[in-house]
Amino acid sequence: MRLLLDSHAYLWWLADDQRLGVKARRAITDPTNTVLVSSATIWEIAIKAALGRLDLHGADVVSEIAANRFVELPITAAHAAAAAALPHHHDDPFDRMLIAQAQIEHLRCVTRDEAFSAYRVPTLW
Repeated sequence: MRLLLDSHAYLWWLADDQRLGVKARRAITDPTNTVLVSSATIWEIAIKAALGRLDLHGADVVSEIAANRFVELPITAAHAAAAAALPHHHDDPFDRMLIAQAQIEHLRCVTRDEAFSAYRVPTLW
């Protein structure tokens, strides 16, 4: 299975936070699964940290991708066009990008955000 981590899932994984769902945690640790972190996720986290809305406690969220044997998922022009074309069930631009990436790349999103289901993107929590 190929998993795409939403921002909260990635941060909770890094912090070993118990809010990360048990099924999600099992799937992330399963060595047969590929876990991806979008550039959009890093962008969202960096913006929130710069605005003082998020304390990363010194974590380097970029280097943690490789340190956790995850794969970085860049944003392509096709992803951007698909995100712009999505119906407006959800207004968060970062989540819209993840949804578009999941659709194009055939990924399952690790998220507790129920708004993803309006786009018929498979999720796991």
